[in-house]
Amino acid sequence: MADKTIRVLLVDDHQVVRRGLRTFLEVQDDIEVVGEAGDGAEGVALTEELRPDVVLMDVKMPGMDGVEALRTLRERDNPARVLIVTSFTEQRTVVPALRAGASGYVYKDVDPEALAGAIRSVHAGHVLLQSEVAGALLSHDEVGGAGTGRGGTLTEREREVLGLIADGRSNREIARALVLSEKTVKTHVSNILMKLDLADRTQAALWAVRHGLSG
Repeated sequence: MADKTIRVLLVDDHQVVRRGLRTFLEVQDDIEVVGEAGDGAEGVALTEELRPDVVLMDVKMPGMDGVEALRTLRERDNPARVLIVTSFTEQRTVVPALRAGASGYVYKDVDPEALAGAIRSVHAGHVLLQSEVAGALLSHDEVGGAGTGRGGTLTEREREVLGLIADGRSNREIARALVLSEKTVKTHVSNILMKLDLADRTQAALWAVRHGLSG
């Protein structure tokens, strides 16, 4: 038995999908399914109530969808890591979910062992994307050459902050790790986005991964 059990919440409008995920995950020594939700609104409520470590979230659901649920959780500063598990592969679905704060994005046909690995990875604070997803997002972000050739303009401290962003750390966590004020970290993040001509933290995390700055 692992020292730390990862508490997981399943959010999907298809009961058969939830049942399949639960059946597989319950045989993992270090993963415990603590609840299930059938739509985004119920998923938000149960995430607030049960405080899981990782939420497996579908994107397309009736009522509140996965992207809106993600935005709501981030607005409430809920610390749960959200791993999108979906059958939708289009950029118009992938990009909003990641921009809303997802820690990872995998497809429902992912190998079961790979899914367990993905849960462990996002729980550890990493940004995790299947290769096709990363390719789609990067092609979307590279329109106009975002970030091209500008890594050399970052200071050493900004590179440290960027590496921690890629590891999924919040501003508060970065501040603690580098012994800085949260306000100073916010300034560094703003400078990083400006220097690399990036729109948000997800783009920054992907840039860091591509350039070897992530842990």
